[in-house]
Amino acid sequence: MTKQRELGKTGIYVNPIGLGTNAVGGHNLYPNLDEEAGKELVRAAIENGVNFIDTAFLYGPGRSEELVGEAIKETGKRDELIVATKGSVKFVGQEMQQDNTPAFLKQEVENSLKRLQTDYIDLFYIHYPDNVTPGYEAVGALKELKDQGKIRAIGLSNFSIDQLKEANRDGYVDVYQGEYNLINRSAEKELLPYTAENNITFIPFFPLASGLLAGKYNKDMTFNDLRSNMPHLKGEAFAQNLEKVERIREIAHAKNVDVAHVVLAWYLTRNSLDAVIPGAKRAEQVLDNLKTLDVQLTAEEIQAIDRTFQ
Repeated sequence: MTKQRELGKTGIYVNPIGLGTNAVGGHNLYPNLDEEAGKELVRAAIENGVNFIDTAFLYGPGRSEELVGEAIKETGKRDELIVATKGSVKFVGQEMQQDNTPAFLKQEVENSLKRLQTDYIDLFYIHYPDNVTPGYEAVGALKELKDQGKIRAIGLSNFSIDQLKEANRDGYVDVYQGEYNLINRSAEKELLPYTAENNITFIPFFPLASGLLAGKYNKDMTFNDLRSNMPHLKGEAFAQNLEKVERIREIAHAKNVDVAHVVLAWYLTRNSLDAVIPGAKRAEQVLDNLKTLDVQLTAEEIQAIDRTFQ
């Protein structure tokens, strides 16, 4: 039995390997997505013990929530699952805007409930700050919905440390989601200490640094998509990062697992980092991610990885 971890102080427990679903119906993010394959990977995850499913209105927009809701309904296991979604985004014509006003967030929760075909959302995140609404007011609106049983936990995503502190003025924030990986460790300066001190779960996005930390790239790779502008995948930085990945590969080989499994296992040794939500496009990738749970890192290996990516 997988050792489940609590999200913050919520009493909600998850398998620490969750599933990010931006490739399930996220047609605005990825071209040529197969919706049936997306639903199949959600079903495969659930059937194999993943109970933490992460989506957002922005993926689709709205389509990911609909497909995730359909897949969950087909499994008949809604009450065994922890479903997370995110709102704050609205489109004015083609322009994406953020709205954290209490009225908008409350309506977004209602809209997400319908798309997900559920009467409660386990974890609702404010996806982005709007830089106008005081954070504690936005969180206060979600606290009202929590008291009504419409959501079970309150999350924030993409907030700066100062915005997080303001939003958590009353201590209502349960989960924070932000960028963190071995290439970009800036969250270690202030965000991770704050979440640890305040019993807030930190969930990293981009945990595999757009594929670099999956150990599948080599020095001859070129990219013609959004990765082509990422500094860690260009020139000398790319070459140096590939060398660091090779050191992780030695640890992975010794354990008969892949580089990605070791990287994800390392994250789960960090303070307040209770779960990871690697994305997937195919069902077999979901099952592969679960091998992370079998990786036991020694104190020496944890320190070696730490030093390699300082």
